[in-house]
Amino acid sequence: MITERFDLLVIGGGSGGVRASRMAAQAGARVALIEGAAMGGTCVNLGCIPKKLYSYAAHYAEAFEEAHGFGWTISERPKLDWDLLKANRSKEITRLNAVYINLLNNAGVKIITGWAKLLDGHTVQVDGVNYHAKKLLVATGGTPMVPSIKGAEHAITSNEMFDLTLFPKRLLVVGGGYIASEFASIFNGLGAQVTQLYRGEQILRGFDDDVRHFLATEIRKTGVDLRLNADVIAIAHSDAGLNISLNDGQTLQTDTVLYATGRRPNVQGLGLKQAGVDQSDDGAIKVNEQYQTSNPSIYALGDVTARIQLTPVALSEAMVLVDHLFGKNQTQMDYQFIPTAVFTHPNVATVGYSEAEARKKFPKIHVYRSEFKALKHTLSGSTERSIMKLIVDDATDRVVGLHMVGADAGEVVQGFAVAMKAGATKAVFDSTLGIHPTVAEEFVTMRVAVDE
Repeated sequence: MITERFDLLVIGGGSGGVRASRMAAQAGARVALIEGAAMGGTCVNLGCIPKKLYSYAAHYAEAFEEAHGFGWTISERPKLDWDLLKANRSKEITRLNAVYINLLNNAGVKIITGWAKLLDGHTVQVDGVNYHAKKLLVATGGTPMVPSIKGAEHAITSNEMFDLTLFPKRLLVVGGGYIASEFASIFNGLGAQVTQLYRGEQILRGFDDDVRHFLATEIRKTGVDLRLNADVIAIAHSDAGLNISLNDGQTLQTDTVLYATGRRPNVQGLGLKQAGVDQSDDGAIKVNEQYQTSNPSIYALGDVTARIQLTPVALSEAMVLVDHLFGKNQTQMDYQFIPTAVFTHPNVATVGYSEAEARKKFPKIHVYRSEFKALKHTLSGSTERSIMKLIVDDATDRVVGLHMVGADAGEVVQGFAVAMKAGATKAVFDSTLGIHPTVAEEFVTMRVAVDE
C-alpha cells in the first residue's frame, strides 16, 4: 500500500543526498529523504569533519615542541585527554547533525527515518511502509571494507577510529591511500607508536610521484614507521596485544589494527537488482552523464557511483542533477581540475595533472619544482621541508598541474585551483606578485624549469 507520493525520493542523507533534497524542494518539488543513520553521511560523522578535527589536535604536539625555538617555556609536559577530545568531537558532530536536519526541514523536505529498499523504479519500502515517487535518487555513499584474511575480525576500520575506548599506544595502519596515510599521521601526532604498511611501491597511488616520495620521507621523519611492499597475512589475539604475521615472514605486535585499504559502494540490501539497476563488478551503480541508471526513473550520484569519491564532487553532482530534473538544465559537471587535499603531517594538496599524466596527455611540458625549509622552521627546530611543483603545457603555456606538500597545503592550493580552472598560464603566474613572506608566493616566483 502506497502511503505518500513525491516528485523526488532521495535515499541517503550524506552530502549529495542532502544537497539534492534541499535544492529540489526549493525548486518547488515535493521531496522526501530517507536515512537510517545520523544525518550528514560519512563526511560529517565518520570522515572529513572528525578527521580534520583530530588532525588539528595532533598538530598541537609538534606546536608545543616548536614553541621552544620562539622563546616559549612550557612548564609541564603536555598530555592528551583522549576522552575529552572524543567528547568535544561528538558534541560538534551532534550540532552539525541538527544543522542538516534544520536545513532540510526549512526547505520543506520530509525526513523518513529508516533503511530503504527499492521495490521498483518508483516505489521504496521503509520498515514495511511503501513510498512512491516520480524520480528516485540513490546517494548512499560508500563503506570501508576489510579483506578476507585470517584474523580479520580483530581489525577495525575508519568508522571505529574516532571512538576507541582506549587510546592505542601501538597502532598498525594497513593501506597507502588518503585515509590510511591521514590516520597514520594523526595518531602518530597524538602520541601513538604507528606502523603503516602498504603493499605497493609507494603511498598515495595516483598522485604525482615527487609528491609521493617526498611525503613518505617527511612522515617517516615525524616517527611513522612506513613499510612499503609489505602486507598482513594473519592477525592473532594474545594477552600482550595483536600478533601480526607479514608477507615477508616478519611479525610485529600492536594494540589496534586499522584497515584502510579501500571502500565499496554502500548498496547492500538496497534491492538494486529487483529495481533493474545495473552495477559494475565492484558494486558501484552505473550511470550516464545525467546520473541516470539503467532504470530511467532512478538516478545515483556521489561515492555510490565510484567516480571521484570526494564530498565536493557529490555536492556539485547534486546541483547539476537538480537543475536537470527541476531547473533549466543549463549546468554540467566538469571533472577537470578538481582540487584535493590529504591531511597528513605535513599536508598534501594537488590540482590538475601529475607529471606522469601530463607527459602522456601533452606533446611537451615544462616542470617547475621548488623544495625548501619554510621560514617558520628556521627557528622551530623542526626538520620539516616543503615541496611545490608546477606542470605547464608548452603549447598553450597553461598551468595544468599544481602540487604541494607542506603546512596548510589545502588552504594554499584552493586559491590556485580557481586560477587553473580559469585557464591561467605560466605567464599569468609570473606576472602575479607574491605575498611576502609566505610559502604560497613560491608558486608565482618559480622561473626556471627543472627540465631546461
